[in-house]
Amino acid sequence: MKIKCGPEYYMYCQGAIEREVPALLQEHGARNVLIVHGTRSWQAARPYLTFLDDPAYTFVKHTYSGECSYQEAEVLDQIIKDNDIDFVIGVGGGKLCDLVGVTGHLSNINYGVIPTLASNCAPWTPLSVMYKENGEAEGKSEHYKRQAAFLITDPDLVIDSPVEYFIAGLADTLAKWYESVAILEQESLQDEPFLQMAKAATEICRATILNEGTQAIEDMKNKIVSDEFVHVSEIIIAVAGLVGGLGDKYARNAAAHALHDGMGKYIPASHEYLHGQKVAYGILYQLALEDKWDEIDALMPMYQQLDLPISMHQMNLYPQDEKVIDQIVAFMDGKEKVHLIPIEISQPILKNKLLQLEDYMARYQS
Repeated sequence: MKIKCGPEYYMYCQGAIEREVPALLQEHGARNVLIVHGTRSWQAARPYLTFLDDPAYTFVKHTYSGECSYQEAEVLDQIIKDNDIDFVIGVGGGKLCDLVGVTGHLSNINYGVIPTLASNCAPWTPLSVMYKENGEAEGKSEHYKRQAAFLITDPDLVIDSPVEYFIAGLADTLAKWYESVAILEQESLQDEPFLQMAKAATEICRATILNEGTQAIEDMKNKIVSDEFVHVSEIIIAVAGLVGGLGDKYARNAAAHALHDGMGKYIPASHEYLHGQKVAYGILYQLALEDKWDEIDALMPMYQQLDLPISMHQMNLYPQDEKVIDQIVAFMDGKEKVHLIPIEISQPILKNKLLQLEDYMARYQS
C-alpha cells in the first residue's frame, strides 16, 4: 500500500486565501510564481487573490487549455523553464488541479491549489486523471511522492460556482462508499488500520451527504454559507480525497469509476456530462453488479430530486453499435480495481449486468 494522506497544509474557511497563501509562499521561498487558471472561475476568484499585488513576487499567468493532458503539462513545463519559476499555483476546478498536480510531479516543482468549486476530490488526491486534448480519457498519473504544498480555499468563493457542479461532486463523493464498502469489509482486510480509517471516512462521506446534502444544495442556490454547505463542500473537496489517500487501491474507486472511464474512452458524446454525473450512473452499475437492486430503488428519490443520470439511454449515450459496449466491458475487465470487488467478475458478467441495468432503469423513465 502507498499512503498519502493529503496536502501538506489545508484550510477551508472565510478569509483563508488572503491570510494563508502569502505566508506559505514565504515559507517555501517562492519568488517567481506561475498562476495557472481557467476562464469562467478566474473572474470570481481574482478578488480573493490579494497576494498577486505583492511586489515581492513576479507572477506569470497562464490560461490552461481546459484539459488535464500531457500536452498541456509540457506547455507548463516550458513556461516554468523559460521564466525560472520556483512555485506553481492552480486556481480553478478539478481538471486544473489535476493538471497542476501532474505538472508538479513531472517538472519537480512545488505547487499549491486554490479550488474554486466543490465538484470532486481532485485538489486533494495524489493522482491526476489524464485526458487527450480532444477530451478522450487517457488513464491516470500517480504522484505519491509529491503532493500539493497547500490546498486553501474559501466557502464564499466556492458558493458562487455553478450548483450543477456541486451536485455532481456530491454524487462523485457518494460513490466513495458504494465502491469501497464491500472491498473494505472483507475479513482479510480487517487488521489493516489504514484501511479501516479509510472505511470510516467513506461512512462520514455517505452520512453527511444523505443527512445534509439537500439542505446544502438549497443553501448554495440561495447563496447562504451555512454549516451544511460548508460540511458537504468540505466532504467533497477533502474528506473524499482522504478515503483514497488512506486506503490506496482498496478505497480509491471500483466499478462506478471504471464505467465512467470506459464511457469517456469509447463514447465521445459522454464528454458533455460532468464527471460526477457519469459516476452517479456508475454507482447504479456498481450496485447492479452486486445484485443490490433494492438499494438502487432506495436511491431513486434522491436521483430524481437532483436530476442525476440513471441510464445511458436517458443520457442519449447508448451506442447503436454493440461493439462499443463490448469495448467498454473489455476495458473495465482490464482494470484491477474492478476485480477487487469480492464477487465473480468476467466480461460476460460485466456486460450482462450493464444490459440488465439499462432494462431495469426503464421503469423510472417517463
